[in-house]
Amino acid sequence: MTRPPLASGPQGPDALRPLLDTVLGALRDGAHARGGPLPAGGPEAVAAAVRDALGDPLPDEGDPGALRRLVHALAAGTADPADPLCAAHLHTPPLAVATAADLAASVLNPSLDSWDQAPAASALEALVTRALAAETGAADALVTTGGTESNQLAVLLAREAHTGTRLVHGANAHHSLPRAAWLLGLPEPVVVPTPAGTLDPAALDHTLSRLRGPLLVAATAGTTDAGLIDPLPAVADLCAAHGARLHIDAAYGGGLLFSTRHRPRLTALDRAHTVTLDLHKLGWQPVAAGLLTVRDTADLAALGHRADYLNADDDTEAGLPDLLGRSLRTTRRPDILKIAATLKTLGRTGLGTLVDQVCDLAHEFAALIDAHPGFELYDHPTISTVLFRPTHAADDTVAALRRTLLHDGRAVLGRATLDGRLWLKTTLLNPHTRPGDLTALLTLVEHANTAAADLPEGHTPT
Repeated sequence: MTRPPLASGPQGPDALRPLLDTVLGALRDGAHARGGPLPAGGPEAVAAAVRDALGDPLPDEGDPGALRRLVHALAAGTADPADPLCAAHLHTPPLAVATAADLAASVLNPSLDSWDQAPAASALEALVTRALAAETGAADALVTTGGTESNQLAVLLAREAHTGTRLVHGANAHHSLPRAAWLLGLPEPVVVPTPAGTLDPAALDHTLSRLRGPLLVAATAGTTDAGLIDPLPAVADLCAAHGARLHIDAAYGGGLLFSTRHRPRLTALDRAHTVTLDLHKLGWQPVAAGLLTVRDTADLAALGHRADYLNADDDTEAGLPDLLGRSLRTTRRPDILKIAATLKTLGRTGLGTLVDQVCDLAHEFAALIDAHPGFELYDHPTISTVLFRPTHAADDTVAALRRTLLHDGRAVLGRATLDGRLWLKTTLLNPHTRPGDLTALLTLVEHANTAAADLPEGHTPT
């Protein structure tokens, strides 16, 4: 039997080149077959197409055409964040340079659990994480799989620094924070109401005044539902006054650091003990590209662990870097490579321009909605999230029209419940989107609203 070629080694590039042609062709043809932001037909149609493409997942004999067929099926059945009408979630179209670097990381396949598996990657990670940490006023940063892992690590470090820590967060916080408290065996978090969508300093002050013991306050810079930013300077002042530890979840808003115009919105980020960043949002990286910045490197001692075959004491004493204390994961791919390639290729100016473009786009869309008598705007955007709904529509109608657009593959909109009502959510993260695309999106929603309002009561698309 002929041995299958490897991606790395001297023959790797020659083995990959024809396969890349196959993949790129299948991506192009699959996108053409899809013809829009989402495949039409809903879950059943997509699942049937995937079953047909896959067949027997583990056949006795291999199929040399499997790569083309499966990539085509995935491309034809994907929600494409590069389509201007795919705007529901914090889901970005990745930059080409980042994706190319990610390919190199996959080819070389270093694992950052010991220096002898990733000599250059570990050195690159150390340099880039410290540079990004400095952007938040921190001393170091850990690479994570995203906001959830970063938030869980932040809660873990707080617990290890102060036994009996109690988490305090706003009702607007990401679900991963209370989940982290549950996973780590901490007391039920204290939730501060956020009727205006952000932490109210007076309510937080009252909450901290009545609690005893070590406290971890989690603030948010970029809420998932509306992209709102808590009043970070006031929150930091209250944490200092009450002796509470501060974590800021800036998974969404952290990318504003690259923009000269929007960076001031993150004032007081440098006063947090830990900060969550997520560059597969406002950084346009392929998933995953998360970080947790840490102000006091002594906190990282809690992650220290020994495994003789990975970080023996005598190896560490001889100067081999110890990587086990950089993550709770053992095997880790070098996600830092794509981040480094992007930062170096685009620079602060290039990334800041992308941030400014999507923020400007959100304001244009909000103005378009505000001027349209058929729609109601929730509020003008803080970052790049815009919430709106058809005027006088019932919540059931709003939900039904969203599902109609999804089922037909015409637009991907999110949903958010605020002020006791259901809103359509657009998270504009595609810098190639143009004003005409936004007009087209409103037209689609207008037509879908008419169709949804005409449905029999209780009926929604499957």
